Amino acid sequence: MVPSKCRPGRGPRAAPGPVNNCLQLVIQTSSIADKNKPFEFRINKEQSSFHNRLLQHDLEKNYSGRQDNANFGSSSSITFPVLQRTAEEKILNSDRLTLERQKLTVCPIIDGEDHLRLLNFQHNFITRIQNISNLQHLVFLDLYDNQIEEISGLSTLRSLRVLLLGKNRLKKISNLESLKNLDVLDLHGNQEEERRMASVAARKEEERKRESHKQTLLKEKKRLTICNIAHQWEIQQNRVALVAALNPEKDNEPCQINGSAAYVFPEESRSLDTILSSAVQGLSVLESHLVEVEGDTLYLYGSGALECLERNWSVQTAATVVTVSFMFMEFDEIVQVLTKLKIKFPNFVHLKFKETNLVALQQFNALAQVNRIEQLTVDPQGNPVVGFTFWKYYVLFRLNHFNLQKINGIEVTQNDIVMGERLFGILAYVASSELPHYRMFSLLGESRRKQIHYLLEGKGKKSGTGNEESNDNRRAGGESTARAMLNYTTKDFHMEKLEEVKDRKTLCQTYVENLVKEAADINMKNESLQKLWPQMFIELVRDAVIEVRNKNSYMKLCLQRIADQK
Repeated sequence: MVPSKCRPGRGPRAAPGPVNNCLQLVIQTSSIADKNKPFEFRINKEQSSFHNRLLQHDLEKNYSGRQDNANFGSSSSITFPVLQRTAEEKILNSDRLTLERQKLTVCPIIDGEDHLRLLNFQHNFITRIQNISNLQHLVFLDLYDNQIEEISGLSTLRSLRVLLLGKNRLKKISNLESLKNLDVLDLHGNQEEERRMASVAARKEEERKRESHKQTLLKEKKRLTICNIAHQWEIQQNRVALVAALNPEKDNEPCQINGSAAYVFPEESRSLDTILSSAVQGLSVLESHLVEVEGDTLYLYGSGALECLERNWSVQTAATVVTVSFMFMEFDEIVQVLTKLKIKFPNFVHLKFKETNLVALQQFNALAQVNRIEQLTVDPQGNPVVGFTFWKYYVLFRLNHFNLQKINGIEVTQNDIVMGERLFGILAYVASSELPHYRMFSLLGESRRKQIHYLLEGKGKKSGTGNEESNDNRRAGGESTARAMLNYTTKDFHMEKLEEVKDRKTLCQTYVENLVKEAADINMKNESLQKLWPQMFIELVRDAVIEVRNKNSYMKLCLQRIADQK
């Protein structure tokens, strides 16, 4: 709303500038059905302005202009004054026209003024907004203090930004839909309910804009954060690929395959205002992870997001999560938290993986740790395993006890399950039959160990027993013993095992070397003894004979030795 003291024409009016003594006014009696030719007359009055002459013309003709829509469209004539300014007057006020306090009852026809930007009709008796539809460049229209009862005749003024209708007889707000650029609407001093409703609506609109502004900021911050996470992920993948390329001789160590493609965000055409732009510049782009729950989906971006699974989730939020989506993190890191998912989010049944370096079929073995899933989505971006021909069949075979309903959004059929069994059933048999018993026991729980004992004793080798076990396990929601042998060892765990094996190897090597050295020393001493023993034996016999040759002396020496020992 524009304060009254700022409203044009409310203060002292400036004295009219010099104009020609003769101003041409045209009186046009018109009707919608027929327009007669205008007749002209001249008013010669010294030092008169076009405002005064227009007033005189208005009084002389004594028109009222209080015609409703029906009368306006009838054949009865309505007389409008026609305003034409001289060239000098146009130069003085090229883009504005002030007709305040002229006792006008209708809007005059303004001829040759299509370029007007400001039009002032303050303090008149106008009852209807007319004859201004041709002013396409009009920006400011002041109709303060008139007798207007309805907002009309403005639909063509697409450039209008300020409309002052205070102190009129308006009862409702209408016909403003086409004024898309309208910034200021003054309705004070009209009849109160519509203004109150408009004020409430304006407050709600302001709140809506504020909330929309806030949401836009949050979306922009989220976009910047995800871009930063994607950029860090790409740098990491490129570094790993470079290290692998520079060290091709390390065949015994697990190789990290760069399955990531550059994460490209679609270009967004964003038209933010100056405030939003300034706020966005202050957003931090240092976040390395992002966690959010949107609808029934938990989104985890970046490896740091996995740590957030440890926090205390509300029961209501945890219960709403149906889908868990992982992006920009290593699958081996995800494996370490799979057992926590079924505890934190008991209702989740759908896993999504994108940019997680799924590169081998055996990695799907790790998903057996999850309580249950009904859908699995593996995005080709950053997951080369999707390029394998039979990867879906392996998933169906290995996770047979889950009864998967969809893989990558495609319904699983019975033929798919049968094909998985045909392709990979022998693999499970080989894995379970060739694995040492002690290793098999370490992989299984107590109940499975009893089953293994049962099979090893030969009681389960009867015809059909294996199938019965598989069916029973499937009905109970558990995986078969043979499939349980197909497990996955993460890279970190494998490296730990390699270090452990290396330490054991070093210990064993040192122990054996010590044994060999000790044996070599013993053998060397034995060989030396064999060479010296004949001479040593002779000397021993000689010393003994000499010692006992004098019997009395020998007895005294023996008694002395006994006494010394006491």
